Amino acid sequence: MSTNLTHADYESLADFRYQIRRFLAFSEQAARRVSLEPRQHQLMLAIKGLPTGVKPRIGELAERLQIEHHSAVELANRLAAGGYVVRRPGREDRREVLLALTPKGERVLRNLSMHHKNELRTRGPALLAALQRLVPAGKHSATVAAKTAHNHKTRATRLEHGAK
Repeated sequence: MSTNLTHADYESLADFRYQIRRFLAFSEQAARRVSLEPRQHQLMLAIKGLPTGVKPRIGELAERLQIEHHSAVELANRLAAGGYVVRRPGREDRREVLLALTPKGERVLRNLSMHHKNELRTRGPALLAALQRLVPAGKHSATVAAKTAHNHKTRATRLEHGAK
């Protein structure tokens, strides 16, 4: 990897961050319009969008949101109080606590997700172009994508079997 950065590299990095922030600002405003905090929306999306076989435990969801366990617990508490999620015991291990969306949570998340998909149709090309300037397509990119997919599957399998 080259240690030299050009002005074009800095421009590309700055543009990529700008495009991400534009989308995140939209997302935060959309969540607030339906009386949710942005992280509450993110937790609901994480629950609904977990890979097959990954259980919606607080620890897994905290990892997905990149927050501390206690912060995920507090988010879950507020969502439960608002009627968006419920806690359920695990099927195999009744001591295990899993989160699930309620019908109200499903409706709100579906609405928000439709707005997000529409926004990505509009802003996605600029975000994708900024990313492609940073990570040009090629053999290396395909290798990294394959390794990332393998690592996600491996992590999901470990979590399914109770390993961290």
